[in-house]
Amino acid sequence: MEIALTTEDRGRIEESIRQKFIKVASTAEGQFQYPTGRAGIEALTYDMEKVQKLPDEAITSYCGVGNPFTLGPIQKGEAVLDVGCGAGVDTLIAAGMVGSEGKVVGIDMIPAMLKRAKENLQRTDFKNVTFMEASAEKLPFPNEDFDVVISNGVFNLIPGKVKALSEVYRVLKPGGRMMIADQILTGELPEDTKARVESWFR
Repeated sequence: MEIALTTEDRGRIEESIRQKFIKVASTAEGQFQYPTGRAGIEALTYDMEKVQKLPDEAITSYCGVGNPFTLGPIQKGEAVLDVGCGAGVDTLIAAGMVGSEGKVVGIDMIPAMLKRAKENLQRTDFKNVTFMEASAEKLPFPNEDFDVVISNGVFNLIPGKVKALSEVYRVLKPGGRMMIADQILTGELPEDTKARVESWFR
């Protein structure tokens, strides 16, 4: 069940997310209560052979909460969408998996993070990657455009989760897969909407 949010509530949530990730775009270190950078990647058992193909600057910018690639294979030639790509680390790993015959698109709503992702991309030889500003709740792609949608630590932040999941379903090809790593609430959810909004990013 989704929380009924006002336009003002959504604006406050989006602004808190924007301010947080403007800081993260400069440095992921010390911004979260879990390991980031190379330590985070190693803790989450990424395939280090694939990770080592990325520039050090990209690895340093990693701040995911899990490893979506443990949920299934990504094949050569597939089309992959990374929802909430951040600095683009998972996007670039997926690009290596799909090869030159495939494509990977990373979307994010924070321009500073997209700037970091594009800088990371420029340090690679990948020609099959595109980064663009977009919302998960309104994906700018035609129906059945992707084989796989990945996401890492993003859906917990999205106010309209049902809408975002509907959009993912819409852009996936028949038989497509969603591979998501995320955080979940384990304690009590505040009953008051204002309290929920205030604690959205904790």
